[in-house]
Amino acid sequence: MDALTGLNVLGLALSAVLLAMACVKADRVRGWRASIDPSAPEIPDAAFVVARVVLVTLAGLGVYTAVQGFGVSDDSSWNDSELTNAVHRATDELDGYRFQTDESGSPLHFDDYASLIEDKVVRNAGGDAPETGVAVTPAAGATAAGGSFTVTADGAGDAFCTRVERTRSKKDDYTPPGITGGEGTLTYLGYRLAVTVREGTC
Repeated sequence: MDALTGLNVLGLALSAVLLAMACVKADRVRGWRASIDPSAPEIPDAAFVVARVVLVTLAGLGVYTAVQGFGVSDDSSWNDSELTNAVHRATDELDGYRFQTDESGSPLHFDDYASLIEDKVVRNAGGDAPETGVAVTPAAGATAAGGSFTVTADGAGDAFCTRVERTRSKKDDYTPPGITGGEGTLTYLGYRLAVTVREGTC
């Protein structure tokens, strides 16, 4: 349980205490007071009415604040279901993913496989999952040709091992036109990704 959830639970507990206090009968309060200070003046019924209204109002505010807090807590962290769904949807989207590299071999539209996987997981989160907190860690031996990557997220206990393999795809090569409008001299090399996933760390 994180600190925010703990505060929300405490707020609900305090609200329950306030409601219990509002339900105490006036005669019982008068009896307790008389046993402690028999010479004290009697409390009028109007005072009990006002006290009950205040206690119930405070309890209602406490419940409302706690409920809103639970919503904030859910929006700020992942759960296992959200991560599971996001990772599998991201895997489906990345399997067969087409991209080109420049002459140095660097992909044109993403920095590396870890950042690409992270971006796809976040984009496929849906629901109340946050847009941050996802970590993609390359396993030893990951190269430009592919590798294994462990996906985790803040708040989720599950982890997933995503395997990426790059294959050359000549049909996806792209040669932009030259300055004079004819065929250019630079060709961007095309590749496809084969992506699989399993539960657990890599």
